[in-house]
Amino acid sequence: MSLWIALALAPLLAQANTATVVSVGDGDSLRLRRGGTRLKVRLACIDAPELRQRPEGARQALQALLPVGSAVAVRRLATDRYGREVVELSRRGRNVNQALVASGAAFVYWAYIRGCDRQTYGRLETEARLRGLGVWATPGGLLRPWEFRALGH
Repeated sequence: MSLWIALALAPLLAQANTATVVSVGDGDSLRLRRGGTRLKVRLACIDAPELRQRPEGARQALQALLPVGSAVAVRRLATDRYGREVVELSRRGRNVNQALVASGAAFVYWAYIRGCDRQTYGRLETEARLRGLGVWATPGGLLRPWEFRALGH
């Protein structure tokens, strides 16, 4: 590809990988606007407590990291069975998914870690657990969200 074509396409490619936060659902899902399209996304490689678990910390942590209207860089990993894009998001150079694990707002979703930096996620979760942050404030941590869902909640 010529340099001229690469320079001409650069803004379009950058736009395809950026989006604006429209709303936060819970601690690991939100709605974004990319161009004129609204999309539902789920954060990859993490699982935050379900709203029915009353995890105010997870949703609040995500809202603090990604206020409505903020621009985010999007790295798409997959599409889930509900048609949502499964993504890693970054804002101002900071990986949001990892920040949620580091703060104890979310667990590493080990069953779905593929495509993410396994070592970094593991280290961040261990540090949050050892420091008793967020979900780890309860000895052993809260009931894992995937276990909570499996119980039919």
